[in-house]
Amino acid sequence: MAWVTNGLIETMRARGGRLPFLERHLARLRRSVVELGLDVPAGDLAEAARAAAGGEDGVVRMEVRDGRAAVTTGPVPSVDPPSVIIAEVPHAPYPHKTTARGRFEEAHAEAERAGADDALLVTASGHVAEGTVWSLFWWDGDELCTPAADLGILPGVGRARVMELAAVAEVRVTVASFAGRSLFLVNAVRGIVPIGSFRGRDVPLDARTAELSHRFWPD
Repeated sequence: MAWVTNGLIETMRARGGRLPFLERHLARLRRSVVELGLDVPAGDLAEAARAAAGGEDGVVRMEVRDGRAAVTTGPVPSVDPPSVIIAEVPHAPYPHKTTARGRFEEAHAEAERAGADDALLVTASGHVAEGTVWSLFWWDGDELCTPAADLGILPGVGRARVMELAAVAEVRVTVASFAGRSLFLVNAVRGIVPIGSFRGRDVPLDARTAELSHRFWPD
């Protein structure tokens, strides 16, 4: 089993010392532990995460490996609208948030070489799946859409939050379907972030994205 070299990770946003999605992160972590047949981590994970958050804004990263949890902290990354490309490295199923992130790291390196901020990965069948650290959404007329879960994308905490706030269609689309669409990315650290440019072209903003962003973080 790859577990001898790989762990599970959760990256959580701290806002004023609070961890708004803590229980969701820990629920996903526990599901992965069970489904992968891993050792249950010792100790109170919630308390360890809260202690690391302190009273500040930032990012709390928890890595669980061989039944032990290590917690580190860092600053919140940029939330400026990123420039995004399509990665050449193909997407592979990533149903659990493990440290085996080689394809995502390759895709991000491709983006940097191209002078972009990030990249979307596409499956071997040509369907857009997810970003390197993001879930993807876009507006298609009156409908909000996201790649179908059965493509093997990560069940993102941020993705689930958006799907609580609005009706969302899970679909399979090719890159060509994004022409003229308003696209945005989401994760549980940076929240909702509109894509600024896609494949070198400016992406139109949509007021509905800003409205969702305003409601994203629980009180």
